[in-house]
Amino acid sequence: MGFALSNFLTLSDIDFKNKTVLLRADLNVPVQNGRVTDKSRLEAILPTLNELCAGGARIVILSHFGRPKGKRDLDFSLEPVARELGSIWKKPVSFAPDCIGPVAKNAISALSPCEAVVLENTRFYPQEEANDPNFSKLLAELGDVYVNDAFSTAHRAHASTVGLAMLLPSAAGRLMQAELEALTKALNNPERPLAAIVGGAKISSKLDLLQNLISKVNVLVLGGGMANTFLAAKGIDMGKSLSEPDMYETARTIMTEAKKLGCAILLPTDAVVASELKAGAEAKTVSVDYIPADKMMLDVGAKTIKEIKDSISKCKTIVWNGPMGAFEFPPFDTATNEIAKHIADLTKQGKILSVAGGGDTVAALANAGVSNGVSYLSMAGGAFLEWLEGKELPGITALMKKEI
Repeated sequence: MGFALSNFLTLSDIDFKNKTVLLRADLNVPVQNGRVTDKSRLEAILPTLNELCAGGARIVILSHFGRPKGKRDLDFSLEPVARELGSIWKKPVSFAPDCIGPVAKNAISALSPCEAVVLENTRFYPQEEANDPNFSKLLAELGDVYVNDAFSTAHRAHASTVGLAMLLPSAAGRLMQAELEALTKALNNPERPLAAIVGGAKISSKLDLLQNLISKVNVLVLGGGMANTFLAAKGIDMGKSLSEPDMYETARTIMTEAKKLGCAILLPTDAVVASELKAGAEAKTVSVDYIPADKMMLDVGAKTIKEIKDSISKCKTIVWNGPMGAFEFPPFDTATNEIAKHIADLTKQGKILSVAGGGDTVAALANAGVSNGVSYLSMAGGAFLEWLEGKELPGITALMKKEI
């Protein structure tokens, strides 16, 4: 993550008039019965499409869709997504049933400026995920300029995310640019104090994340099943709560390192417990020191919620990944909802910069009714997580190169 935003070309740096632009977008959206059920990723690329259109470009959209495992499988065709994109954008969007070769070239040659074509799923070819240089060349033959507007795929070294960027003049689209600006401001050069809220089920899936964050943040708030493991590592009996005994020593090491680095770890002090995980389950709040042997912790209690609110109210920047409890099952959504609304209030008042991301976090904010309440909400799952982990993202590195 050691780079400056000045290392990237953006749409402002390129003259698109009469150029054919290969736009790598993320059209990997949920489709049921031929209909897109969540249009947010399509809506997110509209600013880039509008700017390319205004610049007089012919737009060729590349994307993966699902996991067809390198074979042509029409269950994973982008055709219904292309139709939906055209209806949202309200401009001509055609579809080509291949992403390379004569079929793709003929569809592109039929384009006028400010028209777009969606090419078929790049993952119909195994060479896509292998980042095969010959496949990258076949893609590059289709256009003059490459624009990557899919931060959500930037952690994958594929032909359409990395290979193409090495062969054509390349720039970040507006969605990619916004994501890079938000994440850089939040984690690379933040206003302090900086807090990270990390939830989710397991430490093992977020070990790199935690180890990176304790070296960067002033306060680390832990919730979800992950917090259970840390509490158990401190010798607290967690009853039937989800935890990872094989990670207790790791949790203790993280707590010791955090103390040395001056990072305060905030763990739950009270717990909402129940005998079973289901909506409307009978629940009660107890101190974490007195969790009954036949109960499991499914959310943090009111005392912990207040402690978290008080802590983040003193911060200038918040990064959030993962819910505080089993938010999909009321009443275990209380803490996640209250903290989300509190962050939204602080953001609205201009007191904090808030950046949130990851699949569960996006769903949790929607559940709390504050999807638009944070400064920046990342739709990227794996890429967002790997950024927080401090890992190099191949799709980003590939854009950090030449002048046009």
